[in-house]
Amino acid sequence: MRLDKYLKVTRLIKRRTVANDACDAEKIIVNGRIARASYDVKVGDIIEINMGTRPFKVKVLNVTEYATKENAADNYTVIE
Repeated sequence: MRLDKYLKVTRLIKRRTVANDACDAEKIIVNGRIARASYDVKVGDIIEINMGTRPFKVKVLNVTEYATKENAADNYTVIE
């Protein structure tokens, strides 16, 4: 799954266009490297999101095409 879509489906970022813009602005880092919106997310990836006042890291636990509001957080775990 594309990185911008993963960020939207898991509700880490509210809209896919915002996720795409964040990738273009080099605010999203995957496994220590700046990632493009087209990056293919895999289980075990570490995603750093440097938006807002408090950047955070998550580890990908699951990659699903659709997620409800209740189970969206089951796809990742917050590291920092």
